[in-house]
Amino acid sequence: MVASQQPQKMTIEEYLAWEPLQDLRYEYVSGEVFAMTGGTIPHNDIALNFYTALRPHLRARGCRVNVSDVKVQLTPTSAYYYPDVVVSCDPQDFNARKFIQNPKIIVEVLSPGTSSKDRGEKFTNYLQIPSLQEYLLIDSEKISVERYCRGEGRMWLYYPYTEGDKISLSSIEFECAIALLYEGVVLGTEAQ
Repeated sequence: MVASQQPQKMTIEEYLAWEPLQDLRYEYVSGEVFAMTGGTIPHNDIALNFYTALRPHLRARGCRVNVSDVKVQLTPTSAYYYPDVVVSCDPQDFNARKFIQNPKIIVEVLSPGTSSKDRGEKFTNYLQIPSLQEYLLIDSEKISVERYCRGEGRMWLYYPYTEGDKISLSSIEFECAIALLYEGVVLGTEAQ
């Protein structure tokens, strides 16, 4: 088998034409593409648990929620990422086929291999999206959720959640027990 060669640098137009033809998903940042590797079962379970909790609530509000295989366009001339969960309530995104442009909530499930990128580069870039109201980081190794909520001006408010807490998403008037996100999830020390 011959693997298609990953280009060294490409334009956004080249990326958008090239990426759908690939076997893997690729994120795009500053002309470079980065393969999205498979996550762990706990990572997947957490994303699906959150999606399952959000979907009925959002459908009644005219919003959409997607999991992992949907990319977000930061701006037409910048990065494209695949968050673990993305919520949009913007009519422009209702019939989107290639990417979400106006996310309201972005969720990244942290794993040891992605944590620094999710807290660093992605965090910095996501917070520049004008429509974004909340950014969540959900740990896949222990019960811990960090929520960043848009405040006044350029301020972002930080809310940490741990075992026994209820998570509140003010932008969509949603609350759920943190335990729901971790239901059936085998955490770090329990895994073999």
